[in-house]
Amino acid sequence: MSDFIRFFIPIYFVLFFAVSFLGISIAVANKIGKNPNVLPKDGSAYALVGWYFKIILAVLFIYTILPLVFPTVGEDLKIHLFDRNFFRYTGIGLMLIAFIWVVIAQIQMKTSWRIGIDNHMKTELVTTGLFQYSRNPVFLGMTLSLIGFFFTFPTVIAFFLLITGNILMQIQIRLEEEHLLRQHGSVYFAYKKRVARMLNLY
Repeated sequence: MSDFIRFFIPIYFVLFFAVSFLGISIAVANKIGKNPNVLPKDGSAYALVGWYFKIILAVLFIYTILPLVFPTVGEDLKIHLFDRNFFRYTGIGLMLIAFIWVVIAQIQMKTSWRIGIDNHMKTELVTTGLFQYSRNPVFLGMTLSLIGFFFTFPTVIAFFLLITGNILMQIQIRLEEEHLLRQHGSVYFAYKKRVARMLNLY
């Protein structure tokens, strides 16, 4: 099982970012004629959030690749309470579900997909498909993916990535909500009242 996880995790995240970030971004860029990555590069607080996102992604990528070269990496940092096959299988399942969920959500966003907040082009408010159940299905999927990663490889570093990544996503969600409220007004306000931030449980 440990050998499978050692190869599964890096392959998973390489595919995850290749498809859900690079692939989707290229497809959207071809349709709208601009790069959908609109994270600011100035000295603003929002730009700092984007910079932290990039650091977390870099750490995640390095940390998932290391076991391929050093099979015992992280063994001394394991949280033994979660070091059980039940959690490992659950984690793998969550990661696979999250991957499919995120890609479906991005496809349903069509040309509204952005990495960051687009202040120059008005995007359509998507409220159908997975967006009937979650206002932020992409962030929900990314959160599930990090939870699955922690269950599959339960180390202190994986837990740190889960907590830090979730905090940054929650900040980004709130910034995007303010932007969408300014852009779509009462239509977004009504949608916000109808659909939960992460997942409708009723």
